[in-house]
Amino acid sequence: MCGIIGYVGKAEAVPILLEGLKRLEYRGYDSAGVATLEEGLVSVRKEVGRIDDLRRSIALNPIGGSTGISHTRWATHGKVTRENAHPHLDRSGKLALVHNGVIENYAELRTQLEEEGHLFVSQTDTEALAQLVGRAFDRSTERNQGALVSAVREALTHVKGTYGIAVVHAELPGLIIGARRGSPLVLGIGKGEHFLASDVSAIVGHTRDVVYLNDYEIAAITGEGFVLSTIDGAGAGYNVTTVDMSHEDVDKGEYPHYMLKEIHEQVRSVTDALRGRLSHEEATAKLGGLNMSNGDLRSIERIVLSGCGTAFHAAMVGEYLIESLAQIPTECEYASEFRYRNLPMTKDTLVFVLSQSGETADTLAALRESQRKGHRTLGICNNVASTIARESDGGVYMHAGPEIGVAATKSFTSQVTVLTLIALLLGRIRNLSSSAGSRIISELEELPAKIDRVLKLEVEIAAIARRYAQSKVMLFMGRQYNYPVALEGALKLKEISYIAAMGYPSAELKHGVIALVNPETPSVVIAPNDAVFAKNLSNIEEVKARGGPVIAIGTEGKGNELSLICDDVILIPEASEILTPILASIVLQFFAYYIAVELGCDVDKPRNLAKSVTVE
Repeated sequence: MCGIIGYVGKAEAVPILLEGLKRLEYRGYDSAGVATLEEGLVSVRKEVGRIDDLRRSIALNPIGGSTGISHTRWATHGKVTRENAHPHLDRSGKLALVHNGVIENYAELRTQLEEEGHLFVSQTDTEALAQLVGRAFDRSTERNQGALVSAVREALTHVKGTYGIAVVHAELPGLIIGARRGSPLVLGIGKGEHFLASDVSAIVGHTRDVVYLNDYEIAAITGEGFVLSTIDGAGAGYNVTTVDMSHEDVDKGEYPHYMLKEIHEQVRSVTDALRGRLSHEEATAKLGGLNMSNGDLRSIERIVLSGCGTAFHAAMVGEYLIESLAQIPTECEYASEFRYRNLPMTKDTLVFVLSQSGETADTLAALRESQRKGHRTLGICNNVASTIARESDGGVYMHAGPEIGVAATKSFTSQVTVLTLIALLLGRIRNLSSSAGSRIISELEELPAKIDRVLKLEVEIAAIARRYAQSKVMLFMGRQYNYPVALEGALKLKEISYIAAMGYPSAELKHGVIALVNPETPSVVIAPNDAVFAKNLSNIEEVKARGGPVIAIGTEGKGNELSLICDDVILIPEASEILTPILASIVLQFFAYYIAVELGCDVDKPRNLAKSVTVE
């Protein structure tokens, strides 16, 4: 898992590789390395720690060459050591390989290779793959591009698991071989140079023309061109895509962290999620990408929403939205559990999978399992060229723009916005009146301006956050639409500050959670002016009666009632209860961010986390 970038052309490879790795830092990693081809040798440099550590190592012991591969590692097999960092070499020392994914049968392969006399220097699953490719190439009577492609093809027939790989060999300068199954790879097309990367953000500074590899495809790449084939030896067609992303899109600009930049981008991202999708005339949403007629949608009797992490919390909000506006039974399933459950689903069940990257391994597996069972499965994702976008039966593109920060922010509010549009569309097809639809549209059109007002609360929220930054445990509570927001607020705090935080429905307080309440454990209660406001007040009173500090998120007009009993109150604009999750979540994003900054945490690269979880 994590980042790959390769370069082949006429320029010095190392500066390009290091720049690309820097662009991939947001994905999370613990070590990094590069391998280049020069003067008939493979030169490798690897370091534990940050890209800057690798850069300093290369400055002290330089390497050159115009062909190279590089990698940032997030440990799966083996500790965080220089030996376990990528690239890995084969027995000859002439072949280098980097790998994202997991080789599930690596122990069996390693035992077999060791019996043949291969020596291993790492604990990783990846080294077994490097040795396999090297063995196959050394058995070949030819030493050319076709022989290396064949060696990769042969090695991959022995592998169980997922991979995105890049391979170079000292005897074949000017050549990189890439292959994928379950882990993304994109080929960048330049003039007299080509790139291979796990994420397009690594190469947009050099090219915006790319080819996204499909599963079981192999790419042979030189400075002048490339050839695609399949693992079974057949030719493979391709489409060249122009990436809708610029070099500036993946820069922090004036902000100290990507996370803060992306919190502030939510006026634009929500506006873009709504653009062109609201019909005043019909009082409904227009979502042509679903590839379903109104008749098809009306025949749906059940909906399943599936995702992981933040996407799952957005799905939970979607469950409330769809059941409220469209009265269709809806449930949420963790994508990581979906493929292993024998979930009873009738033929009239519609499945949505949610993933910001469109490459989340568990969510992609849920998509494929749903389709295998014959259910129409739609995607909600932010990458129009992602695997989920390509393999789903239709869906809705979020238009959130690149999200670099590991802690998801604008992707959550964009997903909830899209789910609101889906709920509106389904509601209008069924039972929702035209006047009710028009009211929702008016609320949605006012939403960006209300988000902007929440962003103006930043200084106030930051001051409150600093007061609670030394807490060891925090509780987050909400009801109805805002219960998932409590879960998301707790997740944000855990992810970037490492404070133990837990989210609950407010009413569950007295069913066990109240045992955690004490003067050192703050409770964050989402209590907007909605149908359960009085109930939330009662829950707050229960916490205060036991000496627990309370930070309340309320709505303008209800501040006095909250201020009388809470230690701190943050007021969001008055809004329909179906939209308060979007506004309240932004408050919690700021809250988590400023606590993490106060504690000196690495906000954009939190420990042990990766942006896109592309392994199971």
